[in-house]
Amino acid sequence: MLNKPVLVESLTVLIMVLSVHAVVWDRYSWCALALAIQAFYVQFKWDRLLQLGGAVFQFRTAANSGLLPASMVTPLLGIVMKERCKSAGIVYFERFGIVVASTGMLVALFLSVIAVGITKPVPTNTCILTGIAGSIIIYTMKHSLTVSEVIEVLEVLLIFVYLSMILLYLLPRCFTPGEALLVLGGISFVLNQLIKRSLNVIEGRGDPIDFFLLVAVVGVILLGLFFTVLFIFMDSGTWISSMFFHMMTAVLGLGVIMPWLYRLIQRNPLFWLLQFLFQTQTRVYLLVYWTFLAASACGVVFYQNAKRSSESKKHQASTITRKYFHFIVVATYVPGLIYDRQLLYVAAVLCLAVFIFLEYIRYFRIKPFGQTLRHLLSLFLDERDSGPLILTHIYLLLGMSLPVWLFPRSCAPKGTLSGAGALVPYSGVLAVGVGDTIASVFGSTMGEIKWPGTKKTVEGTMTAIFAQIIAVALILIFDTSVNLNSSYAWILASVSLVSLLEAYTTQIDNLLLPLYLQIMFMA
Repeated sequence: MLNKPVLVESLTVLIMVLSVHAVVWDRYSWCALALAIQAFYVQFKWDRLLQLGGAVFQFRTAANSGLLPASMVTPLLGIVMKERCKSAGIVYFERFGIVVASTGMLVALFLSVIAVGITKPVPTNTCILTGIAGSIIIYTMKHSLTVSEVIEVLEVLLIFVYLSMILLYLLPRCFTPGEALLVLGGISFVLNQLIKRSLNVIEGRGDPIDFFLLVAVVGVILLGLFFTVLFIFMDSGTWISSMFFHMMTAVLGLGVIMPWLYRLIQRNPLFWLLQFLFQTQTRVYLLVYWTFLAASACGVVFYQNAKRSSESKKHQASTITRKYFHFIVVATYVPGLIYDRQLLYVAAVLCLAVFIFLEYIRYFRIKPFGQTLRHLLSLFLDERDSGPLILTHIYLLLGMSLPVWLFPRSCAPKGTLSGAGALVPYSGVLAVGVGDTIASVFGSTMGEIKWPGTKKTVEGTMTAIFAQIIAVALILIFDTSVNLNSSYAWILASVSLVSLLEAYTTQIDNLLLPLYLQIMFMA
């Protein structure tokens, strides 16, 4: 049986799915509903496999499979993107939204088939549901996608299969099945898009900052895979290995990643980046301000470690201490969203690449900073960092950045969407920076009434909703480009549902909540 938290989590997700399709009902809505119903039942199988240790790979413990909430993110994102671009008359991105939705459905269905296939005895009823959902999805894809789009969807699925086998084997206990679906599915889609655009670079279609994102993400992932294979055969903690690590990073960066980016943007990447960063005086002020905040964040890390006495080696940072970084991230993103979103877009990509590179140094114990990073970051570990990688700070950055990166700029007249869609770039700030932070702080200090079956409190959820509504009011005051067009009831409902999901989900909320809030705002 599913426990109460999983039931409430599933019910919340189903309400959001129905709410979105009440606004944008079409043929893909039947596919999404069929996928949601079968994913709900397949959760039983994944949870049972995780409890009995029968899953093929080692997944993160102390969490349910999270299959339903993860399965619906990409299909819903593609559907609302399709509708927005259809309204704007941008056919290319309308078709792109259809491909995104179809890819998300097929990859989620594949993960469900895996769970059903390895469950013993074979669950007949779940097999029938999965078959019906698969038939509906494939029939709709057959009558909606062109041959080239079908090939593109199958390419992403193939990349996902191979990437899952490699990374889930190399990184045990880092993901739940749902988190693996979101993270590895996203990487697979980005890699396929980069290959596709590299082959069609003559068309000259695309913004340089989009190419920068694609190359940076794929580059750091390939870098990690290369060193993982390399350090199987040699000790990564020696000075010789560390020198080889830094040398090969420079070689791969300057010899592969930079020429790849040059081919896409047709100019020197370093000159383009420097010109972009220092193009206006506003950008210089923002960069100086962000440098100060980065130094402040480092100061918090050093200060908290200095407080850790030698007698309390097992001491961990409190929830409130970890939320300091949420406040710093909010202070970082809000000025960027108001004054220069393109600069924020590129700065977030650079920051992601730096975070992942530093995690490589910590994980492989690369001298001279590897052991120091291990010691400094161990203070901030929680139950979600049960695998060899520390990913919570990377998830925080992704949760704040994904609404900025996934904002359909080409389908937004004058750079903003109408109604609640104007708040899409702020989804990460609202859901994670404000909502999750306030819920944790107030819930852990003043909360007394707990939601059934969880450690989260009703007071924390209520204050989170109230804080996000205040934040929306402040955004209206300071960002003149935001015009909500009386869509206040929809905003309140969206914020409330996402806050309820935060109270009941055991998945990485930093990653999941901003995506659902973005979907609700875009609908």
